[in-house]
Amino acid sequence: MNFGLLATALAMGIAAIGSALGIGTAGQAAIGAWKKCYMSNKAAPFILTVFAGAPLTQTIYGFLLMQQMKASSADPSFLLGLGIASGVAMAISAVVQGKAGAAGADALAETGKGFSQYITVVGLCETVALFALVFSMVALG
Repeated sequence: MNFGLLATALAMGIAAIGSALGIGTAGQAAIGAWKKCYMSNKAAPFILTVFAGAPLTQTIYGFLLMQQMKASSADPSFLLGLGIASGVAMAISAVVQGKAGAAGADALAETGKGFSQYITVVGLCETVALFALVFSMVALG
């Protein structure tokens, strides 16, 4: 078995699983927030899609890392460990980003205020995935 190729698939796949979970969480909250707006005859803010879609970027980071890993001549065992660890870090970042986005969507729809504060927290969750990507690329040399 080629553990190096398996590692590249895991880096992308695990990150994508996290994105799907995070998008699902934030998306459900956005839909629920829109429902509350409609029930109250308030305008439903389209900006809530930002919260729902934010975890998608971790899939992109997983893809970028996968490409870098494929081009690497590093030891396959190292690549396997790197792929799993980085993929899990990105996945967890996406999951918690979805939870933060869900809270932000609910709060923004209810109050109409605070978007910049809410998106800042979502961005902080994003930073973990960016660090995982960059530090993994540095480790690849």
